[in-house]
Amino acid sequence: MPKNIRLSGTITDSDSPELRKVRAEILYHLFLEGWNIYNGNGDQAIHLWNIQRKIDESHGFVFLPGATIDDVLNSTSIFVGYQTGDMALNGKPTIMMNSDKSWTSWLNLLGHLHERGTVSQHWQEILTVVNKPQDVVKALKEGAVKVEKVRTHQKRAKPDSKPGDPSMKEPSKKVCVFCSASTKEEQYLKMGYKIGQDIARNGFGCVTGAGRTGIMGEVVRGGYEAGGWTGGSNVPHIIEMEGLPDGLNQFWPRDDIYTRMEVMIQKSNAFVILPGGMGTVQELLVLLQLKKKNDPLLKKKPIVLVNASYIKNGRTTKGFWNPMISLAEQHGLAGHMDVVEDVDGVIERMCL
Repeated sequence: MPKNIRLSGTITDSDSPELRKVRAEILYHLFLEGWNIYNGNGDQAIHLWNIQRKIDESHGFVFLPGATIDDVLNSTSIFVGYQTGDMALNGKPTIMMNSDKSWTSWLNLLGHLHERGTVSQHWQEILTVVNKPQDVVKALKEGAVKVEKVRTHQKRAKPDSKPGDPSMKEPSKKVCVFCSASTKEEQYLKMGYKIGQDIARNGFGCVTGAGRTGIMGEVVRGGYEAGGWTGGSNVPHIIEMEGLPDGLNQFWPRDDIYTRMEVMIQKSNAFVILPGGMGTVQELLVLLQLKKKNDPLLKKKPIVLVNASYIKNGRTTKGFWNPMISLAEQHGLAGHMDVVEDVDGVIERMCL
């Protein structure tokens, strides 16, 4: 039975003849091996509301040279899907053709976050990078990934959570914090707790991904213990493994990580990005794309990236998010966010 492969990319009149040639060569090799091809003409778009369906209907993914920001977001989403245990990705290879080096900055970001400990997998556990069209078919045959082996979230004893007061009035202004739910780095945990407290003390509601652990868990705890309102969204398979944090006044369950992100954006008036992994990268990319497109959903909603320091070889080094900033600059997105080095005064300066 033929399998379905999904190609990345959108073909435009400005595309170079070389990129068109590469796409044609890959199409030739895939057809020869009996693959059915989605987006062969480069005329299909993927959005938050349909990305899960696109993943479900495909048996593998090939990302081509000439990476656009849409391609980067889609590849990030697939990577996050493997991490979070999306069984719709089980056994499905992801191939990246980097002959023009347009994927290098994204791969560098993945490597950096792996070194920092916010991405537990090395990207080579999930992705196969090739440079020649004829290598794509071989990589598809050999690159199948078993979700159980690479996912970050492992099932453990689920503690009971204590909900917050459901009658507490929902604030008119809410700040969403995107961050890691896995890191145990003490300086980042303290940062999360402080931003949660600052949000509450300034009279704003705090929106998160409703994670119990890592920085995310500390953000919720900080807001809750400061007497603030907290709300969040999460998906069943992560809740089953980790449980929910204490103190949530409202919870918006969603079926997948994409609609989870969507409701968090809809509910919030501003966004703070703390140290995180590829889930945090995915969330920031979505925000920056919406800003660039002047989407009404992000109108007058500030984005603040906290480019904190980190410890490397026993020394404090600035710029946790430097590779992310470089990626944003490459794709013309850096001007849509403010960058600071710590959380002090971030909430007070937002002028919501």
